[in-house]
Amino acid sequence: MILPIYLYGSPVLREVAEKVDVEKEGKEALSKMLADMRETMKQADGCGLAAPQVGISKRVLVVDGVDLVDRFPELKGFARQMINPEIVEESEETSEYNEGCLSIPDVDADIVRPKTITVEYINENFEPVKETFTDFAARMIQHEMDHLDGIVFTDHASQIRKKMISGKLHNIAKGSVRTHYKVKLQK
Repeated sequence: MILPIYLYGSPVLREVAEKVDVEKEGKEALSKMLADMRETMKQADGCGLAAPQVGISKRVLVVDGVDLVDRFPELKGFARQMINPEIVEESEETSEYNEGCLSIPDVDADIVRPKTITVEYINENFEPVKETFTDFAARMIQHEMDHLDGIVFTDHASQIRKKMISGKLHNIAKGSVRTHYKVKLQK
C-alpha cells in the first residue's frame, strides 16, 4: 500500500523514533510495514525511506540503490531493509555529496558524511546482521538513519545554504509544495 510521505514541518520528523520490539510488533506486521515502505519509496522515485517519513515513529528504514547504478555502479543489487539499525563504527575519512529528500521536495544541499560505516541491524528475515558500507550506500543509510533521530539532511548544511533554502523550507512547512507522490503535513 502506498503511504503518504510526511513533509518537512511535521513533528514526527523531529522525534527520536522508538526502538522496535520484534516480538511485540509481530513479524507479519513488520513485514507489511517494510513492504509498504518499499512500495511508497519506489512510487515516489526515492532511494531511501525511514518510517518517520510515513508517520511511523519506529526505528525502521529501507534503501534501494538499484535505480542509481548508471551513476554509482557499486550499487548494483544494493537494497536493504533495516530494523533498529545502529552505526557501530564510522571512518574519519569523509565525502561530500549533494543530497535531497522526499520529505523536503525540491531542496538540496551539499552534505559531508563519513565515507564508510559499519551498521548492526535486523534484516527483513528478522536475522541480526553486521555489515560495512562505503561511498553512496553508506550515505543513503546515514541519511535515513538521521530521520530515526529526528534529524533532516538540511540540519547538516552550511550556514549560507541554510539561509538560501529557508524560504523553501518555510513554504514546505506550510504545505505549499507540489510533488508527483502523495504527501501529508502533520500539524
